[in-house]
Formats: sequence, structure tokens, C-alpha cells
Amino acid sequence: MSQNPQLTPEVLLNYSPYARLIGMKLDVIEGELRFSLPFQQDNIGNDQLPALHGGLIGGFMEMAAIMHLLWIREGNAVPRTVDFSIDYLRPGLARELFASCSVTKHGQQIANVQVCVWQESADKPVAVARAHFLLD
Repeated sequence: MSQNPQLTPEVLLNYSPYARLIGMKLDVIEGELRFSLPFQQDNIGNDQLPALHGGLIGGFMEMAAIMHLLWIREGNAVPRTVDFSIDYLRPGLARELFASCSVTKHGQQIANVQVCVWQESADKPVAVARAHFLLD
């Protein structure tokens, strides 16, 4: 899918104070957005492992999905979350986290996005999510 010509990764980050708070980063690799979450000590949820907080991982995934939709759609209306379902597959250890998104359905009113987050390799996801959004 093509990029919204009005948006740059920096402009996308300005849509969400939460994305900036958690330290979310965006890069464009071969025309596709790649999301990253550099490690921050404040993002630890389990001191014993140590591992990233599950809510942080979920918030990162939701922000990635919303920003992905903004990137590929015309207009700047922020999609509204209807449903968000996450499967946590392994601990997100105390290091950088990456995410990629794919749109499985993009209609006039609803979009479905799948999100995968990983650390070592995209073949070993930390979590996967399915999200439905209402489009304006």
C-alpha cells in the first residue's frame, strides 16, 4: 500500500503523546514502516526476569497499528479502536522491541490490522495482535 504523502514518521509521532512517552521510534524501510521501542528501565514490569510490562507491549502494538493505518490512508482522521486482541507468546526481555503491521481488510468504515512484535527475530514473536478500527 502507498504512503500518505502528508505524513512523515516525525509527524506520525506527534499524533500520540503516549508514543513519545514510551520512546517509540519509526523508520521507513523499503517503503514500509518499522516500529521500534528502545529499552528504558521505566518500561520494566517484571524485575525478576527482567521483562517489559505487558501493558507497555500492548500499548506499543496498538500505537503501531494506528500509525500504520494513518500512514497508508488519505486524510488525517485518527482511526478509533473497536477491538484489540493480543496473544503474548514469550517474555519481552529488557532490550529493544520491534513491530511490523499488515492490513488484512481495509474497507470504507472498518479496517483490520495484524501486528507482530519481536526482539531477536521476526520468526520468534514476543506477541501478535489483531485489531479492528473504525475509520472516519
